[in-house]
Amino acid sequence: MNNLTSVSIITANFNSANFIGDTIESVLKQTYTDWEWIIIDDCSTDNSVEIIKKYTDNRIKLIVLEKNQGAAIARNYGLKSACGRYIAFIDSDDLWLPNALEKRINFLKQNNEKAVYTSYKRVDENLNPCLADFVAEDMVSYKRLLFNCPVFISTLIYDSNKTGKIYFPDVHKREDYAMILNLSKVIGKFRALNLPLVIYRIRQNSYSRNKWLMLKLQFLVYYKLLKLPLYKSLYYTTHWVINGLKKYKLI
Repeated sequence: MNNLTSVSIITANFNSANFIGDTIESVLKQTYTDWEWIIIDDCSTDNSVEIIKKYTDNRIKLIVLEKNQGAAIARNYGLKSACGRYIAFIDSDDLWLPNALEKRINFLKQNNEKAVYTSYKRVDENLNPCLADFVAEDMVSYKRLLFNCPVFISTLIYDSNKTGKIYFPDVHKREDYAMILNLSKVIGKFRALNLPLVIYRIRQNSYSRNKWLMLKLQFLVYYKLLKLPLYKSLYYTTHWVINGLKKYKLI
């Protein structure tokens, strides 16, 4: 693979005008500077595109879709045009600490690893801490991921020279999880950096806060996408619920 830049960052944006500026500023402050950033606007109806266009850094490449197609397809547009060896993601409302790229890339190079993710801070929409930092778990395998997914997309980076580009299945609202499962089949186990290098903004109107919807969608990943038997799909869904409640300190 001929890489024109070291890192390709992928972001799908939809109606994140209130947050995308903070996200852009956090990437521009990275101590590691050899990157391209492909932002795919998924037909936003707010002024997200106008905000993104105010940033004239030539490393930022904006793709504006003509119709809304969902986060999976939007990110896949970015992946198709990505030139970097390392593939990273950041959601349009999250932030990276200044050394987030540098720390992860150094880890991959020094340890000859294929993928790494990190711990992260959990804040509300106004960046006030609302939960304790999530601590990344090392050596996460496909089998482990069936119980719940500790790998958060905005903390993940992988070496596409070793894995190829891993595209997002078009799975409604569970595309991150589906892609991470597929990536785990290629790499074996995810390595973890126990450093909170990312700030995850927990938004009250996020679909992830709709627990009944997420319960249904998670079950469908097991039953429809992975084609597990009904009893196994129910088994893993039950564990996903319990682990989710523990993650957000509800039990």
